[in-house]
Amino acid sequence: MPRFDRRAVRLQLSVLVLLALWVVQPAAVAAQRPAAGAAPAVYFPPRGQWAHRKPAEVGMDAARLQEAVDFSVANENPATKDMALDLNLTFGLREPMFKILGPTKPRGGMTGLVIRHGYVVAAWGDPDRVDMTHSVTKSFLSTVVGLAWQRGMIRDLSDKAKDYMPTPERFEGEHNGTITWEHLLRQTSDWSGTLWDIPDWADRPVGEKPGDYPNRPMHEPGTFYKYNDVRVNLLALVTLNVWRRPLPQVLREYVMDPIGASNRWRWYGYDNSWVNIDGQMMQSVSGGGHFGGGMFINAWDMARFGYLFLHHGKWGDREIVSEKWIAMARTPGPANEAYGFMNWFLNTNRKPLPNAPATAVAFQGNGANIIYIDWDHDLVVVVRWIRGGGALNEFIGKVLGAITPLSTQ
Repeated sequence: MPRFDRRAVRLQLSVLVLLALWVVQPAAVAAQRPAAGAAPAVYFPPRGQWAHRKPAEVGMDAARLQEAVDFSVANENPATKDMALDLNLTFGLREPMFKILGPTKPRGGMTGLVIRHGYVVAAWGDPDRVDMTHSVTKSFLSTVVGLAWQRGMIRDLSDKAKDYMPTPERFEGEHNGTITWEHLLRQTSDWSGTLWDIPDWADRPVGEKPGDYPNRPMHEPGTFYKYNDVRVNLLALVTLNVWRRPLPQVLREYVMDPIGASNRWRWYGYDNSWVNIDGQMMQSVSGGGHFGGGMFINAWDMARFGYLFLHHGKWGDREIVSEKWIAMARTPGPANEAYGFMNWFLNTNRKPLPNAPATAVAFQGNGANIIYIDWDHDLVVVVRWIRGGGALNEFIGKVLGAITPLSTQ
């Protein structure tokens, strides 16, 4: 009987395995390559990095793009960089009960980023610098509301806000009692009351003389748009009561960490906006820098936030913000066709930004701080501290003008 040689068998098996790998491996590698003509994988920048490309590599003309950058630098907001002084000059001179309740910080100079097809093609100023972003904070706030909605914590946006509060005093009365989440998100609530020592009527007061301000005309909720930070802060308070945890923690866990944002941004409220929830003192954050506070952030993190929405709420293969929520946020409200949810400034009929497509949106804040999102051109632009008037429209027009005719997508 022949002797069984185990070593010889092992050797033969090893040879067969190597031959199989030699045959299969090239096929596996080929299967991983994109098919001919297939679209390249979408790039999502990892934390702490963002790849750059030359303008020509993403279908842009370098010289014309530089003209846009130069234009922004030449049109920096000429106002003081002392934000506390600027707020007093902007609001304090015309609002009878104006006071700074939250932190402020002197700002930097003109800063910007242009990102096309996912890659940085222009960066200028100091995009690493953390500055106040003013009412762009509202876009972060409405996103946190959206996170609660998509998790079923808010059943329906037509629900009355009072039904989500532990006690009714903020929404007492026939008028305030009918206010819904939708009204608060669209700045059409016309809520009447005082929050954090500021009456609603004292924010951008209406009337010919100060005596008229407290007796402002009343409007049925949902029928009249009025930009009002006191009411925005009310939305933040109601949302805090839904989450029962500080909103900056919610934003960090569910949005900023997943998109690879830095750990340098901060979201502040006011010295007097602390509330007791479940036995813990929590600060109800503000929706802007009108009275100080709000989001302090750098341009890179602003760009990541915009890039998330450019990709319809997804980061890689992970859905972070519901695409249905984004569709609602982009829908004009009945009282203002150029405003969706806060702070989605729409370009309906190309009236606000004639040089941009009608589908583009901008998150806008005082100063001006801008996150511009353009799906038609696969473009995100951050520009900080550009002057008011038509400068933003002209700047965006110059950026779009740098896109070569054969590269519109």
